[in-house]
Amino acid sequence: MTQLYNAKRKNCTKEMKHIATLEKIPESRLMKNIADGHTVIVKSQRHSCIPVGIGKNLRIKINANIGTSNFCNQISLELEKLDAVVKYGADTVMDLSTGGDIRKIRKTIIESSTIPVGTVPLYDAITQNPDVASITEKNFLDAIKMHIDDGVDFITVHCGIKRDHIPYLDSRIMGVVSRGGSFLVKWMLYHNRENPLYTHYDEIVEMAKEQDVVLSLGDSLRPGCIADATDAAQIAELKILGKLARRAYRQDVQVMIEGPGHVPLHHIVKNIKLQKKYCHGAPFYVLGPLVTDVSPGYDHLSGAIGGAIAAWHGADFLCYLTPKEHLGLPGLDDVIDGVIASKIAAHAADIARRIPGAEKADILMAKARSNLDWETMYATALNPEKARRMRLETLQDGKEVCSMCGDFCSAKINLESRGKYRSMI
Repeated sequence: MTQLYNAKRKNCTKEMKHIATLEKIPESRLMKNIADGHTVIVKSQRHSCIPVGIGKNLRIKINANIGTSNFCNQISLELEKLDAVVKYGADTVMDLSTGGDIRKIRKTIIESSTIPVGTVPLYDAITQNPDVASITEKNFLDAIKMHIDDGVDFITVHCGIKRDHIPYLDSRIMGVVSRGGSFLVKWMLYHNRENPLYTHYDEIVEMAKEQDVVLSLGDSLRPGCIADATDAAQIAELKILGKLARRAYRQDVQVMIEGPGHVPLHHIVKNIKLQKKYCHGAPFYVLGPLVTDVSPGYDHLSGAIGGAIAAWHGADFLCYLTPKEHLGLPGLDDVIDGVIASKIAAHAADIARRIPGAEKADILMAKARSNLDWETMYATALNPEKARRMRLETLQDGKEVCSMCGDFCSAKINLESRGKYRSMI
């Protein structure tokens, strides 16, 4: 039975108990949020990972993407990336491999991961049979079943894009930037048929139900530049995703909705409100969003700015970006930078949302800074190793004085003055 099935019947599963304790939320409220489709628990019945709750009244979660390409497909490197994303605090990881022995890579990542693993089965179908003329509807469905059987916890499925959405693309600058979405458009145009993931949606729901795999309904028509944000194509697909979410709920299958993409600051709140309206409050999983198009090499920062605002106003799940976004396959350091940037965005939003305990680490850091307690500062930092390294690089002749303030360190002056001004109270 799925988590949604149990929540509807007020059966508190061990996964619900774990999340309720971790998130400091009453079990009854968590169950209601799951039953209403506002929260999901990500964990396949085939994967012995830590369950993760995503949605209403919970901490903002972040996802990190890893995976191979035709030009770089070493399993050892992907396992290093996996270790790094877990170490630095990603809540889930997606394997987006398109090169090498994809199934072996996926199964190795699943076996090695202590956090939930997501995939995009469409990539597998395409890489196995890239010829649009010969790939069949069955190929798409077989790929989905294989990923579920292999033990993935959530899958992105591009079920919302339809043939009648294609004319909307004429007014766009960037067209379709989703890899899966672009191939489906090509397939529909070539075969003059409807999107098979839409026409076979009920079968996909049944497959997901077998192992309680969360369906992450992909936004094939997400904007790839801020000029295309919140356009007719994006909204048309979003409305379909909301209808598909309802159909999955009726079969006790959990659903998330994926979102943009490139969105200027003044569109972010509107995008959140539209998603919650059309998709009935389903958890919203956003890529960034990036708030500008001119940040290659720094897209993790552009995405963190958008992600913080999106999460503050109702997004539930942030997909990280790395400095290599739009430029190439990220390396290990890029992955770490991406996780940290996204963690900062999520944490900032949790503070603004008054999530219980969100400020605990910040208060600890403030006290440590006040007392010049460097070891506690390092331990509290999101990236302790980098903080320690940068600090040591700036020490002058080994003295306990940094190169920024020198003898004019306000914390040091405060320490010297503290006893005096306290005696004045």
